[in-house]
Amino acid sequence: MRNLALVQNHNETTSHTDSDNDRLFNELAVTYTKDLQRYAYWLAGDRHTAEDLVQETLLRAWKSLHHLQNPKAAKGWLFTILRRENARRFERKQLQESDIPLESLEARDNYYDTSTEAFVLRRAIDELPAEYREPLVQQVIGGYSQKEIAEQLGISSAGVGTRLFRARNKLKQALVA
Repeated sequence: MRNLALVQNHNETTSHTDSDNDRLFNELAVTYTKDLQRYAYWLAGDRHTAEDLVQETLLRAWKSLHHLQNPKAAKGWLFTILRRENARRFERKQLQESDIPLESLEARDNYYDTSTEAFVLRRAIDELPAEYREPLVQQVIGGYSQKEIAEQLGISSAGVGTRLFRARNKLKQALVA
C-alpha cells in the first residue's frame, strides 16, 4: 500500500486547518486518480462517463474528508465512494438513450484495448455472478489485496480466495467454450 504520510499526520492531530485538508486532498488525488480512472472505466465502459464518475468521486471525497479515519483505508474509501457514485448514476436514470447517430461519436482513445480478445474477456467477466465478479474486478482492476477485498465485502480472506478461484475457473470455462 502506498505511504500516505499526510493522511497519518491528518489523523494524528486534533485540529485541522484548511491548508492541511488541501494538502491531504491533493495527496489523495495524486496518489489514487489513475486507479480510480481504471476502475471507473471498468464500471462504466465509457471514457467520458468514467471521467465524470472520478470527478464526482473526488468532489464527494473533498466534502467528506473529515470522515477519513484510517490512513490505510484511503484507497478503499475512495473506491467505495466511486462505486456509490456509479450506483447513483443508475438511480438518477442518467443512462438515457441519445439521439446522436453512432457514426458521429468520437472514436475511443487507443489507450483502451478494444481488441476482440479484450471484448470477449470483458463479456465473460460481466457474465460472472456478482459474488465472483466483484472480488475479481477489485483485485485485477483495483489492485486490492485479498485481505483488503475481504474487509470491503465483509467476508473472510479465505472466502475471497474461494471466490477468486471460482471466478477464474468460470472464466477459463467460458473462454474455452
